[in-house]
Amino acid sequence: MVSTTRAGGTRLTSDERRWLRVLSTLNEAQARWFVADKALDLGRGGTSHLSQITGMSRTTITKAIGELCGRGALITAMGRIRHEGAGRKRIEESDPEVKNLIGGIVQETTAGDPMSLLRWTSKSTRTIAEELARHGHRIDAVTVGRCLTELGYSLQANAKAKEGPQHAERDAQFRYINRLVKAYIKAGDPVISVDTKKKELVGEFRNGGRTWRPQGEPVKVNVHDFPHLGRGKAIPYGAYDIARNRAVVNVGISHDTAEFAVESIRRWWRLDGRRIYRDPSKLLICADSGGSNGHKLRVWKLGLQSVDFRTFRVTSPAV
Repeated sequence: MVSTTRAGGTRLTSDERRWLRVLSTLNEAQARWFVADKALDLGRGGTSHLSQITGMSRTTITKAIGELCGRGALITAMGRIRHEGAGRKRIEESDPEVKNLIGGIVQETTAGDPMSLLRWTSKSTRTIAEELARHGHRIDAVTVGRCLTELGYSLQANAKAKEGPQHAERDAQFRYINRLVKAYIKAGDPVISVDTKKKELVGEFRNGGRTWRPQGEPVKVNVHDFPHLGRGKAIPYGAYDIARNRAVVNVGISHDTAEFAVESIRRWWRLDGRRIYRDPSKLLICADSGGSNGHKLRVWKLGLQSVDFRTFRVTSPAV
């Protein structure tokens, strides 16, 4: 009995309309075996007819018929609907060069906190995909995002809402610093990133984190974080060795001054730097050029010159 007409002029019987609804509930493997069984029942011309009404390719139906007739092994693994290794290959397998190209594109546009290993890029995944397409590599934005994650990048929001107008040469500055850091590390000379971290009140004040204590006996602290309830402030100043992923943190209790910043660098050299770098020719200091290490502070520049770094020529690029 004819009940309806499918797109393309193929007429469906009521039986076909009924089992097509069942077909839509099956997974990929079950569906092709189901259609193959129907094709065997129809005999000659059944494969072409079922290909028209289901949209399944003749090749898929023919292969499934072979599996049902014992000319191929059915998939018996729990939860598997394809043979192992079947399906479209990952872009890294079909185009091994694409991952290196993504890393190269992003590396030239990388910015972020110099004290952090996490990185973020100013180019969107869609822009990177379009740039790769111009070089003959077809890839979508979703795959670019997955490759970036595997390369150690993460999608991050800006921590600060307002910073003022950006410098016209900001991108060129970061590119210059990036080249400079690479050159120093390649030559075996130390490169440190310095900065003052968040000040903390010293005393019985609440801080994040937990410690093991007897149940029901937490450490009791002040309800309010008023400065006069404490014993001053702790000011941590870090000097981070980029090449070796090591840092020395100097904690002061007075003020975040240029003298304090210089002394922190001096202590990094005495405590850690000179044990590793036996005979360096120069030192590169990466700083945000604000606060105690501001690029306009004469005391900061004069203090660096007074530090005994053997034969160091101190370089402090402004950002």
